[in-house]
Amino acid sequence: MSNGINFAFLDEYAKREIRRSVIKAICIPGYQVPYSSREMPMGRGFGTGGLQLTLALIGANDSLKVIDQGSDDSVNAVNLRKFVEMTCPGIDTTTRLQEATLIQSRHRIPENSLRADQILVLQVPYPDALVIVEPSEDKRKIMHSEADYSRLLVKLYEDIVKFDEITISHRYPTRINGHYIIDPSPIPRYDVPKLHNSNALILFGAGREKKIYAVPPHCSAEPLAFDDVPFRVENFTDSHGERRACKQCGSRESFLDEFIDEQGERVYQCSDSDYCEQQQELARG
Repeated sequence: MSNGINFAFLDEYAKREIRRSVIKAICIPGYQVPYSSREMPMGRGFGTGGLQLTLALIGANDSLKVIDQGSDDSVNAVNLRKFVEMTCPGIDTTTRLQEATLIQSRHRIPENSLRADQILVLQVPYPDALVIVEPSEDKRKIMHSEADYSRLLVKLYEDIVKFDEITISHRYPTRINGHYIIDPSPIPRYDVPKLHNSNALILFGAGREKKIYAVPPHCSAEPLAFDDVPFRVENFTDSHGERRACKQCGSRESFLDEFIDEQGERVYQCSDSDYCEQQQELARG
């Protein structure tokens, strides 16, 4: 770049290290690969891990979509998108999933299915699902290597005893390729099944914790559960047992956010703004 900053901000050594870590993460699905997370011009915890993955992978012919909790227009999404546009001259950015080759997201997986030529990058605050039952990272590494997740199962069992169901609403522990259990980032339970047998490569970047892990295409992803208490997602049914609809597009098949409107009424709207807009366009013909 003419102003002396490398294309995509990171120096070439940093990009190569991240790419090597990504390759290792793909080869060992669910394994947390350590890397030298660089200092970024934003605070850790605001998507630096996902951003470093995006900057290491993006090329001149890529089209980038950045979303935050399903929205293209939230503060986090807008700022990250502007930073990439500033440091990657010539690349395209879009709000349409179909046009994107690289998608960076926080807290959501898009409603529509991903393609084989797309990569989804998820921002992760805490990469290790075992952190809620074991504070020592050294012991957690041993537990992961031995696939010893009994204490996680006890945590789920305690939920059932106290509340008659598993109460984890996001960051739901998920077993990848029959071995490692990952923290799938703060996506809702509704999105966890989308990890299974996905057409696209899904990458997870935790900048503060300096870890990268992956769910490769067509890889199994099984939420941790019991035979007699199966995993379930949010159902969005009302008191009459009917599925609530989005106020904007009328969809009854998407993940919904709850709002209080100006009249004080409780309303629901699609979390994925791109999906909602497309549904409205289809309705208008």
